[in-house]
Amino acid sequence: MSSDNERSEDPAGGAPEQLALIRETVRKANVPRAKPRTWRGAALAKELPVARVLVNKGVLHLDQYFDYAVPEELDADAQPGVRVRVRFGAGGRNVRGGRREGGGLIDGFLVERLAESDYTGALAALAYVVSPEPVLGPELLALSRAVADRYAGSLADVLQLAVPPRNGRAESKPSPEPLPPPPAPSAGSWERYAQGPAFLRALAEGGAPRAVWTALPGPHWPQEIARAMAATLASGRGALGVVPDGRTAGRVDAALTELLGEGRHALLTADSGPEKRYREWLAVRRGSVRAVVGTRAAMFAPVADLGLVAVWDDGDSSHSDDNAPFPHVREVLELRAAHGRCAFLLGGTNCTVEAAQLVESGWALPLRADREQLRIAAPLVRTVGDGELARDGAARAARLPSLAWQTVRDGLRIGPVLVQVPRRGYAPRLACERCREPARCRHCAGPLQAPDQRDLDCAWCGRAETAWHCVACGSHRLRAQIVGARRTAEELGRAFPAVPVRTSGRDHILDSVPDAPALVVSTPGAEPVAEGGYAAALLLDGWAMVGRPDLRAGEEALRRWTAAASLVRGQPEGGTVVIVAEPTLRPVQALVRWDPVGHARRELAERAELGFPPVSRMASVTGSPEALAAFLTAAELPPEAEVLGPVPVPGAEPGRPRRPWDAPPGEFWERALLRVPPGSGAALAAALKAAQAARMSRGGGAQVRIRVDPPDIG
Repeated sequence: MSSDNERSEDPAGGAPEQLALIRETVRKANVPRAKPRTWRGAALAKELPVARVLVNKGVLHLDQYFDYAVPEELDADAQPGVRVRVRFGAGGRNVRGGRREGGGLIDGFLVERLAESDYTGALAALAYVVSPEPVLGPELLALSRAVADRYAGSLADVLQLAVPPRNGRAESKPSPEPLPPPPAPSAGSWERYAQGPAFLRALAEGGAPRAVWTALPGPHWPQEIARAMAATLASGRGALGVVPDGRTAGRVDAALTELLGEGRHALLTADSGPEKRYREWLAVRRGSVRAVVGTRAAMFAPVADLGLVAVWDDGDSSHSDDNAPFPHVREVLELRAAHGRCAFLLGGTNCTVEAAQLVESGWALPLRADREQLRIAAPLVRTVGDGELARDGAARAARLPSLAWQTVRDGLRIGPVLVQVPRRGYAPRLACERCREPARCRHCAGPLQAPDQRDLDCAWCGRAETAWHCVACGSHRLRAQIVGARRTAEELGRAFPAVPVRTSGRDHILDSVPDAPALVVSTPGAEPVAEGGYAAALLLDGWAMVGRPDLRAGEEALRRWTAAASLVRGQPEGGTVVIVAEPTLRPVQALVRWDPVGHARRELAERAELGFPPVSRMASVTGSPEALAAFLTAAELPPEAEVLGPVPVPGAEPGRPRRPWDAPPGEFWERALLRVPPGSGAALAAALKAAQAARMSRGGGAQVRIRVDPPDIG
């Protein structure tokens, strides 16, 4: 028995005396009292006593501003753009002395100060100002509103992505004084492009050119982005560059530092940590730094007097945010270029269909090198089809064709060799067994699937297909569009025992490898940079990438292949790439010719004929069958809207995190695709937003999720 228990033989009798003693002690303690939580009796600000506040409630039916009274004590700090705390949800019943009281504390942004409110009831007072630092300027607010409207989302959700969380220690430190504009840089490797020097001159002279840049393979593109940003800084304006990941941002960061020196640009990535990232963001917001390079969230960076927005590799899935309302970097920077009348640069070694559409529409101009420069920079690309694999005895035994073996042996004599292996989880789609033409629905041209490996149905509209035949050759036989098998690092190690084998993938990604003989096995997107470039590259299991059940499968496969092949030395230096895939496939032929622009144009023409994005605008709506049916019935969709589906939504794959559009564990969800022609995208987004807001205001019920421009539509 403890000593406390010995002293307290009657706990029930002693408790009231102890509580009374505690109350008396607290009552007599000389501690400052908290201010009244509703500022009862406090005087209001003499000028502009009304604060218009955006509360941090991401629900659509509350996507509006709310008016609050400004107490005199907060008058100096309560300026537009600052973070505030307000009481929300009290209702109109709790009014005392003309002031609304009660409700729970919630974060918000003070948008503007007014002389009077158009609300006729009693106003609650601001609880307090979190920080006098203005973080939400008019430009960022207007951009966030435009993004929210485009993606059928709420302004509060967009600001969650646009404004980083506050860090008091970073906020308390002053930002450095801004440096004067640097001199205009020389053209450098931009000389390889016919219009490259003219593009830089236009930026340096204060112009606003828009270009879709198909970059030459090789290591020079980070320096070229840096020179474009430096030319914009020379004109006295700001520049913003957004790249897919931290490794890529590090390469552009190093190029900017080498060209401009320290202190002229900010690096905004999640790898920096919350304090450093917020300190860099504040330096941009305060005007100390006028150039920014960063990952996805940097698309909202508040660069002063923005003169250039640039995005690299816009086809990378990292550019599409996984948080509501799921904006895409390319679309946000297009909005910034249009509203801010600044230059726009969309670059990559590949060309997406969206980029091709920008050129076809005349919104941007192409920026490409001629074929002579391409022959110098690009490696030699050779193909191996499944027919050769079947005839090759070495290929059957080792799951690698003889041509690939010889290429690896030759490459290892002079440097490292890259082996690209598709990551696990690539699901093949169905295609004609004879000519490999993808099997598509006769009604909506969606991909056909066989969930039970017997009956065919459409993955988009769900209609059954009982009499399929190939429109290209007339065959009635289907196959899963994948051949060969994945090579592993262990198998390569056994085949080349004297050569070191390095791996780079999801669990461990290498940034670079030395210029020494080695086998580097990597999944797509995780390829390390080789000092001096790779001597050769093998692109294995091409069917696994081309055969994915997705509209963008061919485009994505070509993007992955060109990204890996761009790390290989040019053909004059002996660089060779071997791709194991059917040579007649369009993406494979585009890689052999190194013609991503031509591939994108043909894809765009086909999508225009079939009504696919980006020619049309699409939105996906997912939820339980009952909730989805009720939502579609209530939504006042545009007359020209076409509803595809609904079809079942697969759950999250075992061992992988659940994506926002996956069905919750144990629940059965369905998805409907809504398609509208060009020019009706804004009306579709407004209709979906209104229907969701009305549904939430009535108490919600089962969850329904909306995603405008979904990246994966099958």
